[in-house]
Amino acid sequence: MSTSILKPWSVIAALLVTVSAQAGAPMARFQAPGFYRTTLGDFEVTVLNDGTLDLPVDKLLKQPPEKTNAALAKSFQKSPVQTSVNGFLINTGTKLVLIDTGAASLFGPTLGQLLTNLRLSGYKPEQVDEIYISHMHGDHVGGLASNEQRVFPNAIVRAGKLDADYYLNPANLDKASGEAKDNFQGPMVSINPYVKAGKFQPIVANTELVPGIKSYFNGGHTPGHITYVVESRGQKLVLLGDLLHVQAVQFDEPGVGISFDSDSKVAIAERKEAFAAAAKEGYLIGAPHLSFPALGHVRANGKGHYVFVPIAYTQPR
Repeated sequence: MSTSILKPWSVIAALLVTVSAQAGAPMARFQAPGFYRTTLGDFEVTVLNDGTLDLPVDKLLKQPPEKTNAALAKSFQKSPVQTSVNGFLINTGTKLVLIDTGAASLFGPTLGQLLTNLRLSGYKPEQVDEIYISHMHGDHVGGLASNEQRVFPNAIVRAGKLDADYYLNPANLDKASGEAKDNFQGPMVSINPYVKAGKFQPIVANTELVPGIKSYFNGGHTPGHITYVVESRGQKLVLLGDLLHVQAVQFDEPGVGISFDSDSKVAIAERKEAFAAAAKEGYLIGAPHLSFPALGHVRANGKGHYVFVPIAYTQPR
C-alpha cells in the first residue's frame, strides 16, 4: 500500500485523539448539598454546613508548630486545615431552633452556604422560631443578617449577655485598632437588626430556653460563650460551640489552647470537663468546627486523652 494513502488516515487519527481529549467531561468542582439529618428521640436534628475555612493551625495553637504538624500527620492532614463551619437546626415538633448561623459574607468566598443548605434541607428561613448563638464571633453570627436586614424575620435571637455587653458595645469598637475592629463590626451588623426589631433576648443564666433545649455557660473562648444541651426521650446531644477547633489535635491533647480564646486557661478547663463528661456518659456531641457532619461520640484513650468517634451514616426513619 502506498504511503501517500496512509498519510490522510494518520492525520484523521490525530484529529480524533484531539477531539476525544477535548470532549472529556469537565471537572464538576462542587460538593453535594451540605446538610445531614438524624433523629434524637422525638426531635429531628439537621446539621447545616456553611462551608470551610483554611486555618493555619500550626500558628494558631498554643504549642510548638512541630507538635501540631505531627498530630495532623497522624490524621493525614497538614496545615492549613480546611476547617468546617456548621450550624445545627433542631425541630422539636413545636419549635424550629437554629444554633449558630455560619459566617455568610464575613469570612470570604469559601463560606456563606448555610442559608442555601437550610433551604435545600426542606426548610425556609421564615420558619425558624428561635436562634441560639454559642458566641459572637463572626463565623457564628454572620448568617443572621444581609444588607442590614434580618435573614430570619420571625426568629427570636438569644446569646449570652456577657458577649452582648462586650461585642455590641460601641465603646469597645472605638477602642479597637486595625483588624481588631472586625471582631465588633461583624456581630454588630449581624445582631443589631434583631435588637432594633425587639427580637434579641440576652441569656443571663443557665436555663431551659424551649422544652428540651438548655443553655450552659462556659466562658473562656469568649466572655459569654454558651454550650447548648438538647434532650429528648432519654437521648442527649451537647453542642460544644468553640470549646474545640482542631479535632486532630485537641481530642488527644485537650490542654492545647488556641489564640482565638479570650482566656485559654478557662477554655482548656471547660474543654477537659466537657470531654470527660461526654466520654463517661456516652452522649452525642456536635460542634461548629468538627468536620461536617460534625456529630459523634467521645471515647477515653488513657487518662486525659480522648478519641472522637464520628457517627455512622444513617437515614431518618
